[in-house]
Amino acid sequence: MWSAPAMAAVMAAVEPAMDEADGELGSWRVLRLVAGREVGTRVRSRAFQITTALFVVAIAASVLVTSAVGGGPSVRRVAVTAADGTQAAAIGAAARSLGVDVEVRTYADATAGRQAVLDGDVDALVLAAPPAGGAAGTGGGYRVVVDSELGDSLTSVLTVAARQAALEGQISALGGDPATVGQAVATAGVAVTALRPQPERDSARLVLGLLAGGLIYISLLIFGPVVAQSVIEEKTSRVVELLLAVIRPWQLMAGKVLGIGVVALGQLVLIGAVGVGLGLATGELGIPAGVAVGSVALALLWYLVGFAMYALMFAAAGALVSRQEDAGGVTAPMIAMILIPYVLGFSVLPSSPDSGLILALAIVPLFAPILMPMVIGIGSVAVWQVLVALALTLAWIAVLVWLAGRVYGNAVKRSGTRVALRDALRAA
Repeated sequence: MWSAPAMAAVMAAVEPAMDEADGELGSWRVLRLVAGREVGTRVRSRAFQITTALFVVAIAASVLVTSAVGGGPSVRRVAVTAADGTQAAAIGAAARSLGVDVEVRTYADATAGRQAVLDGDVDALVLAAPPAGGAAGTGGGYRVVVDSELGDSLTSVLTVAARQAALEGQISALGGDPATVGQAVATAGVAVTALRPQPERDSARLVLGLLAGGLIYISLLIFGPVVAQSVIEEKTSRVVELLLAVIRPWQLMAGKVLGIGVVALGQLVLIGAVGVGLGLATGELGIPAGVAVGSVALALLWYLVGFAMYALMFAAAGALVSRQEDAGGVTAPMIAMILIPYVLGFSVLPSSPDSGLILALAIVPLFAPILMPMVIGIGSVAVWQVLVALALTLAWIAVLVWLAGRVYGNAVKRSGTRVALRDALRAA
């Protein structure tokens, strides 16, 4: 609600501006006063301060916890004896083929290896088992000593290594060269020709895109209705009648949208800076810093465009009613239009980043502010599609400036029952 000092400041500043024959300076001065009042009111709000702090803490905690808990694959340590040292290379090769990080340590004898297992220095002691009736090292498999259990990943690694050792033992027994056979096996592979190759998608970029769209969705869902509530508040208290005696309806509406938009953008910039900064610092955001910052900058641009579009609609909707209890009925369509692209993006993009449906909807002005940052972050959209979506959205905003201004100007002074949209669009 407007305080007496704020009202007096607006009155004192507007009257000289009105004498400037509607010059640009007068209009800008009025916009600054109205926007400044909104910024001051929202920033001093305890609810805004608590919400911002919770968002920042939640983003920072999620990044730090993910970094601490999932900071890369764990290293499995395996012990071999000096006598079985030739098995180290086979175990290492098997680990690399399976994508398991294994460190092989060599001990003097089996006794020292067993002690290392008991002390927790290694996960397993691997001893070469001679085949029945044969000599050690000719392919009899492994005897593995563990403290309690071996684990699936290490079991797979040692199984592959043991089979390779058995194969080499049989090749030697038949008079062949295990090294030559091993090289031939290593160089053999499968050449795949894709008729419709799919571009590789970076999981980090997918997460960044979805987070950008999610944060924009949450911010629009929070601050969009705030615009409508502020309009209804002024209309209920009859303050709007005093303000419109000295300033034009479009100036009041535009100043309100501008002020609340500045607060919302500031909150989003703070959250984005903390999240991306910590993600890059901890290495959890495994993409180049330039790509991350560029994606965030484009997401903020789309947020500005989206907030301007939805705030105008929320302001016009708020002018149609005179009680906060009726706000839900007039703002429900806008909330639905914010919710639909969010649900579609999070449902489709993780499994189908190149979805034609999402790319088509991302060009639609009402859906673009949420979907376009998602596909930009993922990297599945062409530059021309971004430019077309931006041009269409700006054109729709230009139409909304006229429509919302007309509805707001014709309905904001009417109190009592809800004003029909058709009546609000008519000339006063």
